[in-house]
Amino acid sequence: MKDTHFYLGRLFDPAAGRPGPESLYYDPADLTTHAVVTGMTGSGKTGLCIALMEEAALQGIPAILIDPKGDLTNLLLHFPDLAPQDFAPWLDADALRRQGKSLEQASAEVAENWRNGLAEWDITPERIRALANAAEYNVYTPGSDAGQQVSVLSTLEAPDLPWEGNSTLLREQISSTVTALLGLVGYNDIDPLRSREHILLSNIFESAWSAGKPLDMTELVMKVQNPPFEKLGAFPLETFFPAKDRTGLAMTLNNILASPAFQGWREGQPLHIPDFLYTADGRPRQSVFYIAHLSEAERMFFVTLLLSSFEAWMRTMPGSASLRTLLYFDEIVGYLPPKDNPSSKTPLLRMLKQARAFGVGLVLATQNPIDVDYKALSNAGTWFVGKLQTEWDKQRLLDGLQGASADLDRAAYNKIISALGKRAFLLHNIHAREPVIFQSRWAMNFLAGPLTRAQLPALNNLRGGADSPQPVSRQTGPAPTSRPDFGKLQPVGFSPTVGGDDPEPAFPAVAASEAPAAQPADGLPGTHARPHVPNGIAEYFLPVNYSITEAWRASGQNPPNGSRIEAIYYRPTLLAAAHVRFLDRRYGVDSEIPRLVLVDSLDARGVVRWEAFPYQGPKLDQVELEPSPQARFEALPAPLGNARLLASLQTDFKDWVYRTTSISARANQALKVYAGPDVSAADFRKACSDTARENRDRDTARQTAAIDRQINTINDRLQREQRELAQDLVKYEQRKWEERGNLAEIGASVFGLGRKKSLTTQLTKNRLTQQAKAEIEESEDAIKQYESQLAELHQRRENLIKEIHDNWAAVINQVSEIPLTPKKTDIFIDYFGVAWKPFYLVSAPGQSLFEIPAFGLE
Repeated sequence: MKDTHFYLGRLFDPAAGRPGPESLYYDPADLTTHAVVTGMTGSGKTGLCIALMEEAALQGIPAILIDPKGDLTNLLLHFPDLAPQDFAPWLDADALRRQGKSLEQASAEVAENWRNGLAEWDITPERIRALANAAEYNVYTPGSDAGQQVSVLSTLEAPDLPWEGNSTLLREQISSTVTALLGLVGYNDIDPLRSREHILLSNIFESAWSAGKPLDMTELVMKVQNPPFEKLGAFPLETFFPAKDRTGLAMTLNNILASPAFQGWREGQPLHIPDFLYTADGRPRQSVFYIAHLSEAERMFFVTLLLSSFEAWMRTMPGSASLRTLLYFDEIVGYLPPKDNPSSKTPLLRMLKQARAFGVGLVLATQNPIDVDYKALSNAGTWFVGKLQTEWDKQRLLDGLQGASADLDRAAYNKIISALGKRAFLLHNIHAREPVIFQSRWAMNFLAGPLTRAQLPALNNLRGGADSPQPVSRQTGPAPTSRPDFGKLQPVGFSPTVGGDDPEPAFPAVAASEAPAAQPADGLPGTHARPHVPNGIAEYFLPVNYSITEAWRASGQNPPNGSRIEAIYYRPTLLAAAHVRFLDRRYGVDSEIPRLVLVDSLDARGVVRWEAFPYQGPKLDQVELEPSPQARFEALPAPLGNARLLASLQTDFKDWVYRTTSISARANQALKVYAGPDVSAADFRKACSDTARENRDRDTARQTAAIDRQINTINDRLQREQRELAQDLVKYEQRKWEERGNLAEIGASVFGLGRKKSLTTQLTKNRLTQQAKAEIEESEDAIKQYESQLAELHQRRENLIKEIHDNWAAVINQVSEIPLTPKKTDIFIDYFGVAWKPFYLVSAPGQSLFEIPAFGLE
């Protein structure tokens, strides 16, 4: 139990007013039904929650923690050496000065106090060191560079969920995101059904997300002015929301991009949930999102985006009966109110009802139960209740508890809660037979109190540097596993005059080193006449996917003043595209690997070294079958007009694909967990950990069942013997009283003061007293024997659990990579033929003609 459960403290004896010797162990699987932690300031609530997170880290359970006050930053203050100099930077120098203490004196006292406190609760420095190594800890500060930065405005990404089958959920997420975004720019108390701003933005989001496309703030602002639809409901767009009013909304949203104060929201690590839960090598992370420095509107905006992103990630995961991940909210007041409906409330309500199926546990803490929706909290299966401030708080808490357990004895709970002291908590767990009172253990992390934003850089330095951790790779393997879908694409339009702001939608820019340099040319090259491509040779047109601004950027030059686009100019290339199917159900592999080659210049002899022309451009979802209007063409070189040569090259290309394409499947044979190249190393390790944890729990339940039955049997006998001992003690006291009474009567009869008593009666009384005493001794011996048997059984159980835990922990790392090669019949040619590659021909006064790429690499 020590290795598989959370050690939270010791059972509390209310009569003695102190904790007893029995430790409290909490099953982490119970957190899948969520937990509520409540208690007033000074109740020890923060220390209990820190201990809860410490135990989660030791169990390898990652967590995302929302920290509105700064208390959770203490999770990084673990000092295994317990040296005074480790504590010194985190003490309040002003408070010490008022107390007349030097920093050296105070840090020595705190270190000694922490050492003694940990020893009292049987916590060794080795356990603190294990805590430090169990997870990676980071503090993130959205909108600020004090901690790790988080980019939430650069990209409003579509969740990794297909629109079909998830449209209701995604529309709810869009509604929450839009409400938070509008609140950030001053639109408060938004009604999604009445606010035309909300309706417009929601439809823009849906237009993008339903097509699987992300939005950035720049594109969102532009689409507010020019939405991708002409009607909203039954009304034309101009009637529902005129262009003049849309411009006002766009200007308001543009303030987010223009204001230097919002620059911090656009920098840092993208809000990709797996990156905050696991390192690249699969180690768990505890990521603290510090929001104490934000305004109320900014807090609501960020919390809503974080909760929505977390929920969307959660729904991509397979089901699990074991605890997989924790989401901890340190002060829930204002985000889950009883009457109002802020944007954060909807995702919280959904997760409270549905997260259990995904192995996700929510831990919600509050000082003020009266300000929280107790009907929502009635979904929680575990309640940690500390000392409360007001009678109203207590009654609201009892309402929530009664909602969770209909048979709750309200009067008894009322009495217990009223008597709680500091660090004493009532634990109500629907998975346990009865509630218990316990005192929380000493926290391994130093509880320095809320840290300020100015302290965060030094705090992050404790983990070895303040640079942002590298995000987990979202895809591994030699290439994407989706087959390119080629079809008809309308060419991107362009403005005839350039040199100013680009009116076209933004496309991904490329590094200058990856793009062809701008080539000055004399005259206007090529001809309007499209060269004839012989029958039997396929012909395609690569899309004009660069706006003119991006084309100049890709060329590495600045546009000359007064420059104009004269024409689109096509150069012939050879396009070869195939996909390779890998299907191996034994290893869980079902992948398609695309192989694309774009040969810009073909050898006159028709020899192609395919590996010299790797295609690294944008995903060719669509290839045009017609050129742009008024385009000009370069002459077709002889090799590209030779149908027999191209047929031979196609065969050679297929052979090259067969020889050079392979993938690796990951396998954990012991756990029977397999994955193809589309699963990252971190995700595979996580899958192994989840499977091992579930197998460990089943194995533990199966192998300990016999011991548990023995323990229950001995416990029943022990309790029966304890009852008999109590009866024997009463009987013994009664016999002694009777014996003394009879002896007094004999003495009185000797002096003629009472009725005569025979010595035979006295001997009988003596015999009965001795018999009662013998029964007591017999019961005491039996109790000692039962207690010894119980101790032995508990030790056997713990040894067995440790052995099971160690065995499954070792299995997690038994990972092998299995190379897979394709069959020739699994290689399919998608496209092979002449592909016309577009360029812009740009003129400028007094300069030669420029030829810059209209199609390019990402």
